[in-house]
Amino acid sequence: MSELATLARPYAVAVFKRAKETATTKKWSENLAFMSAVLSNNDISVVIDNPKVNKQALSAFMLDICQGQVSEEAENLLQLLVQNNRLTLVPIIATLFEAYKTEDEGYIDVEVIVAYAFTKEEKPKFASTLEKTLGKKVNMNVTVDKSLIGGALVRAGDRVIDGSIRGQLQHMQKTLQ
Repeated sequence: MSELATLARPYAVAVFKRAKETATTKKWSENLAFMSAVLSNNDISVVIDNPKVNKQALSAFMLDICQGQVSEEAENLLQLLVQNNRLTLVPIIATLFEAYKTEDEGYIDVEVIVAYAFTKEEKPKFASTLEKTLGKKVNMNVTVDKSLIGGALVRAGDRVIDGSIRGQLQHMQKTLQ
């Protein structure tokens, strides 16, 4: 995955810079989401992965599918990716683009794993605490994992905050050994 992210990063950076220049980040986000959805279709994947399909035919095929759904610049990106044999990178480019977009807007995507679901009162309080801790507005994706026993595990980018009872027990076990 990291190798694919390395290949996709220059494209994502270029798309994000272009989106910022033209104030079209929302449109580019929609374009990349649509193209990712198209490429996730199994029937289309078969065509893309077929070595007998030449680049011109593949480019025409993808442009036909995306016609009227994506901008002209997004169509140009598709053609470039086909010519460079990088069409399969679109979902990763989309993910990286969204990360750049949220960071630029002052947000950070946060994965929160809790032992028990938040109540309506707890969720905004927890989000507020995270915003103060991280110094950014947060987009929380909350999942429940009973194996944590209690507390929460927070992943924000490369930062992990383990406030779970399971994590504390594991830390205590390592300390005692």
